[in-house]
Amino acid sequence: MNGLVTLLGIDAWKPILSALVLPPVPLLLLILIGARLILPRRGLGWFVIMLGIAGLWLSTCFGTARWLNEFVLKQPPALTTEAIDDLKAAVKAKQTVAIVVLGGGLETLAPEYGVTNLAAVSLERLRYGLWLSRATGAPVAVSGGIGWGQTEGQPEAQTAARIASVDFGHPIKWIEDQSRDTHENAARTIALLKPAGITHIVLVTHGWHMPRARKDFERAAGPGIAIQAAPMGLASKTNTPVLDWMPSISGFAGVNRALHELLGLLLGT
Repeated sequence: MNGLVTLLGIDAWKPILSALVLPPVPLLLLILIGARLILPRRGLGWFVIMLGIAGLWLSTCFGTARWLNEFVLKQPPALTTEAIDDLKAAVKAKQTVAIVVLGGGLETLAPEYGVTNLAAVSLERLRYGLWLSRATGAPVAVSGGIGWGQTEGQPEAQTAARIASVDFGHPIKWIEDQSRDTHENAARTIALLKPAGITHIVLVTHGWHMPRARKDFERAAGPGIAIQAAPMGLASKTNTPVLDWMPSISGFAGVNRALHELLGLLLGT
């Protein structure tokens, strides 16, 4: 499907198409259809309206997002202490390991800094990737260019490298700054790391993004490079069960992200 989108020359439409097929647009259309059906078929019309309203409610609940992440996307668990120790030992044994941090968006211009800045999602990934690097001794690669929804600004990987060096005092070894989505993250990063002899990639991204990202990286890497998932952002909220099923901004964002990832997995984009 990703190849078909590229063949049709509508890659730049991906953010728009995603916004149209993800909540709340389809559910709002469902409510409008129900309203139109009330006149000829009152019972069916009200049923469709209530279905749309229920869908809108559930699409804004953190409980829905958690259910999608755990049981539909099946996000992997965080690296254990033992796994991190194994990586440290592999690096000491001179095995070719690299930590790859995937971008997740940026601010074209942050007025408070006067330069391009990473979005919160990207900064969280970068921080964990650098923490893993310090814990294991493995070098870091960052991947991310100018996304389809972005029209200008510095590529994300260059911004991440600057922040890693200036703010965290940790230089980045490889910078992949041409990719525009997860599919290209994988293809271009593998092409960058293969000549360096890397045979083991520790992939860092959010848990909800990991299933699709790992699939793309495994497809691009082939049998010569092992891909190890290092998901982050897995902490659960400590809300009471009732609050998990009340509408919230964080709930809507979580559901939207999970459905976006599910759509990407189904379409192979």
